[in-house]
Amino acid sequence: MAEKIKKKPTGEKPATSRRTSATTRSARPLAEAPAAAAETAPVEPKVQAPTVDLLAPVKKVRKASGAASLQHFIRPLTDKAPPKPRPVPKPEPVAESPAPEAPVEEVVEIATEPQDSGKKVLHLKPPIIVKNLAEQLDLKPFQLIKELMALSIFANLNQTIEPDVAAKICDMHGFVLERDRKDTSKGHHKVETKVEAPKAPAPPKGDVLKGRAPIITFMGHVDHGKTSLIDAIRKTRVAAGEAGGITQHIGAYSVNRNGHSITFLDTPGHAAFTAMRARGANVTDIAVIVVAADDGLMPQTIEAISHAKAAKVKIVIAINKIDLASANPDRVKKQLQERGLTPEDWGGDTICVPVSATKGTGINELLDLMLLEAEMLELKSSETVDARCSVIEAQVEQGRGPTVTVIVRMGTLRLGDVFICGNYWGKVKQLINDLGKPVKEAGPSMPVRVLGISGLPNAGDELVVMESEKSARILSEERIADSRDTKLSGAQRTTLENLFANLASDAKPTLKIILKCDVQGSLEAVTGSLKDIPQKKITLDIIHSAVGPITESDVMLSSASNAVIIGFNTKTENTAAQAAKREGVQIKLYSIIYELIDQIRESMSGLLSPELREAIIGHAEVRQVFDLTKGRVAGCMVLDGRIARTARARVLRRRQPIYDGGLATLKRFADDVKEVRAGLECGIKLGDFSEYLPEDIIECYTLEKIPQQL
Repeated sequence: MAEKIKKKPTGEKPATSRRTSATTRSARPLAEAPAAAAETAPVEPKVQAPTVDLLAPVKKVRKASGAASLQHFIRPLTDKAPPKPRPVPKPEPVAESPAPEAPVEEVVEIATEPQDSGKKVLHLKPPIIVKNLAEQLDLKPFQLIKELMALSIFANLNQTIEPDVAAKICDMHGFVLERDRKDTSKGHHKVETKVEAPKAPAPPKGDVLKGRAPIITFMGHVDHGKTSLIDAIRKTRVAAGEAGGITQHIGAYSVNRNGHSITFLDTPGHAAFTAMRARGANVTDIAVIVVAADDGLMPQTIEAISHAKAAKVKIVIAINKIDLASANPDRVKKQLQERGLTPEDWGGDTICVPVSATKGTGINELLDLMLLEAEMLELKSSETVDARCSVIEAQVEQGRGPTVTVIVRMGTLRLGDVFICGNYWGKVKQLINDLGKPVKEAGPSMPVRVLGISGLPNAGDELVVMESEKSARILSEERIADSRDTKLSGAQRTTLENLFANLASDAKPTLKIILKCDVQGSLEAVTGSLKDIPQKKITLDIIHSAVGPITESDVMLSSASNAVIIGFNTKTENTAAQAAKREGVQIKLYSIIYELIDQIRESMSGLLSPELREAIIGHAEVRQVFDLTKGRVAGCMVLDGRIARTARARVLRRRQPIYDGGLATLKRFADDVKEVRAGLECGIKLGDFSEYLPEDIIECYTLEKIPQQL
């Protein structure tokens, strides 16, 4: 039979193929045109078109087969008419022919695909955006929006829709939406680990600690010779052979004296000192107050002393300009004693050194006394722990980008260390010392300039070495977000009204104030009146008092010390008002001394926790005890006063209290009531007490808060 098929003309082959396919597939009905096309090229069975079952969806099969195969089996129909039907021959010879087997296999493949799926599967990852869904469904966006409106869902091109809604839309267009299947046992989301800055290491043992150089800051009044004294100390370093350091200083520099180093902060004045302390960085070990021997203590000198005392650092007095004819060191010492700084030669503990910056007198003695004071302070640090540094200043340099000048407080800072500094992170690309030379590492108390930070931190921020770049970057992003939230919410500073909330329960409360008056007489009068306020239960600390308007320096001191500024018959400078608003510092102005004293007295009283006192409001006698499903209830008669539902009660049996607590229920007949007056009956159920006996007395009382007196 196979030989006959090969010798037949081309026009008779479709009939033979129809009979063969029908026999092989157990008489399943086939389409005439596909059957004719299946036998057009019997020599190459691999490229034969598939035979299609009429029971399967014709539309889907056509889409899967493609236009080329459609043209392949439509062409014979257009060329010649279909032949006449012939009787069905015997199937035995056809079964031996291998030629029709390939079409049979393809029929099985294509017919099973629509049976398994039925619809085309569409893969979409959430979130499902309207525009993307329209592209996948081959629709115009407005058509999809119209269909969503029919489902009462209003969305534009860039909005997202729920997966259930997207599944309905896909079903309307003959698609099946397949969502990403996730392993629920492992969770759907990646667990976010919050990165925290490394905590300060525990104090190491004494053998690990090594002595470090003291850190010195110069403060004082204008034109009293701070800059000249710093230049004189620098000249001693140049004379010692360390040339090149004069022009290369980086905000801090070191001086070697008898084999010991001393680090100086090159930021004269107390503005930068206080700005750093306001951010929690007490870098300075010793504060040198420069006083001119001819002028004595001036307003800024007194401010500098107040700042140093508030920071609790050691104070050394340098009496400058002793070479002048009008110099009077004894008058300066007398003024210092009035401020509580008694000189050593007068029996106190404050070091006073007479110096002359222009002639170099007393410079070496001053350095020696600084080293002696540092030795008494026992300044030590560990070099093995991770480095922690304090920022002195930050700036953007051309060709280098953001640079930070730091002083290492503990550990050793090395090249390549990853760090977090304030809100920014970085990696140490270069370390430059105070001589302008690159170094590979920096130990404790050593000032260096660091290159490789992502932004400019504030003075006083802490530079901490981190383990990895990833953790440093994540922590930087978190801090930037927190700072943005803090700016929006505003800083919470101490005010006269919220002092009580800022107190520790076990500490003696302290009210810190900065006092500014118009004249010296008013200042003395107000200070004397404030000191007359009793301070047994609370302490009044006047950290700074002076004559003149309230300045920006006062605001910075208040911000650093968490104090309140009190002004009497004075005004506030514009810069100070702006700084107070920025820092969240409260400024109180008064023109009547009695109002000022009363306000301070009330504020001090408000710091004291109120006393609780009992106020008895009524008594009730138990007449009968009822056992109910919800517990035992005492049937009582109110003897005097009233019984209140919100008050507290105690049970007295033979004048001895056996229970003290709150009322659970108070009823008059079957109704809950707020209170019951004298002469009326009621039902009382106390908290967890049920051992009522007749003739028990229930005493009702309230707790009143009585403010304490100074």
